[in-house]
Amino acid sequence: MDRHEFVPGVTAEDLAEAHKADLAIQEKYGVKYVTYWFDAESLTGFCLVDSPSKELAETVHRESHGIVASRIIEVDPQRVTNFLGKIDEPEPGEPIANSGLRAILFTDMEGSTNLTQQLGDEKAMEILRAHDSVVRSAVKDAGGHEVKHTGDGIMACFPSVVGAARCAADIQQRLESESSDLPYPTRVRVGMTAGEPVTENEDLFGATVQLAARICAASEPGEVLASNVVRELSLGKGLSWKDVGPMELKGFDEPVNLYELLWRKDA
Repeated sequence: MDRHEFVPGVTAEDLAEAHKADLAIQEKYGVKYVTYWFDAESLTGFCLVDSPSKELAETVHRESHGIVASRIIEVDPQRVTNFLGKIDEPEPGEPIANSGLRAILFTDMEGSTNLTQQLGDEKAMEILRAHDSVVRSAVKDAGGHEVKHTGDGIMACFPSVVGAARCAADIQQRLESESSDLPYPTRVRVGMTAGEPVTENEDLFGATVQLAARICAASEPGEVLASNVVRELSLGKGLSWKDVGPMELKGFDEPVNLYELLWRKDA
């Protein structure tokens, strides 16, 4: 995956034509430019490319239109798929005017570290499997993808911020309504934020994931907290939010303003 820093005046249409030029010569070098993203506000762009080497990927850019990347990062294809979900390849010349923004959601099961001591291995695993089943079902129904299991929770990503928020509400609603059928009262913390798939530290997930994890840790059992970007991008979608104010989060220099998703249907 490469990253481009553009000068003012570059448009989505310009990038669409550049991508079209890449497609015209890529076979010559055994390269495939799969898709790209363009953020007009920050004037940055990313190209996802399947290439035998960084040098050949750069050669295609240089020969086709001359717009070379400021950075090329090797990424694991499976992790890209886990993060982005299904990748749609644009038609040649079709402008893409978004940044590849993805929402990240973490769950954390209350009291999970004490379950084994209190109930034993077998019962603790039964409770964890019940939690996993509820969360995975909600993630799938909302169009998200599980990235990994964290031991006492799940990390998931979504192409839609609204989908992530609705998934979070669904998780809490299901756990509350099904609590009598679960082997142990199960409550989870949920934290969400959203960001671009590539960050400055060359980690595909990076600061966006770190922030989502910290927000999750700051939430109370049975609560859903999100950053302001999630709230703003979901306005007008039938979701209710409560401003809980700025919070100091470990690893972040400035307080982060958080919002609670009022997930109960009578809220």
